[in-house]
Amino acid sequence: MRLADVATAAAAEGLTVGGGLHPGPQDGAPPGTGTIVLLCPDGRAFWNRLRAAPEWDDGRPDPVDRWSLRVIGALAARLGARALFPFGGPPWLPFTAWARASEMAWEAPVGLLVHARLGLFVSYRGALAFPGRLDLPPPPARPCDACARPCLTACPVGALTGAGYDIAACHAFLDTAAGADCMERGCAVRRSCPVGAELRGEAQSAFHMASFHPRPAPGP
Repeated sequence: MRLADVATAAAAEGLTVGGGLHPGPQDGAPPGTGTIVLLCPDGRAFWNRLRAAPEWDDGRPDPVDRWSLRVIGALAARLGARALFPFGGPPWLPFTAWARASEMAWEAPVGLLVHARLGLFVSYRGALAFPGRLDLPPPPARPCDACARPCLTACPVGALTGAGYDIAACHAFLDTAAGADCMERGCAVRRSCPVGAELRGEAQSAFHMASFHPRPAPGP
């Protein structure tokens, strides 16, 4: 099995390889794992696949997680791997630590995880654990090192800066008329990252913002 084969199979499902690692005893991988391959949404390709999936309109909760279970589970069976997921705990698998260990993602100036290709919109839908050691590419350069760091000043109310994240101030702002821009187009801080800015559409961002900050249903 080659990493390129995994990437091709993942791309057919609207997913992209977001990094990989050869876990050691300290990494919390299942016993017998030689390689963990992290899977991320592939921008609009992922969104289009999800919207066309049966989970999207069946009226049951958590359509994205259920889609991930089905699709990544099938990928794992086809490729001879074990499917792992960042949800369904406790216990929770250490996806953030795996992302850092892959050296494809690291801490952004605002403290969020940022990815070398996906920027601040990075997320992980699951991972494939292979028993063998797949060849992995060398880590890329970190774009943050040469970036003007617009993320530090992008939040309209200063809720997310290099000093930390004031989640209460964030939610309070999203309840205002001015907060509609973030609700409809995505977090201003995440949008400010020049890396991967073209990969995520506004409808996809609005869906995830509504999950993060649900608004009460209108009254009768």
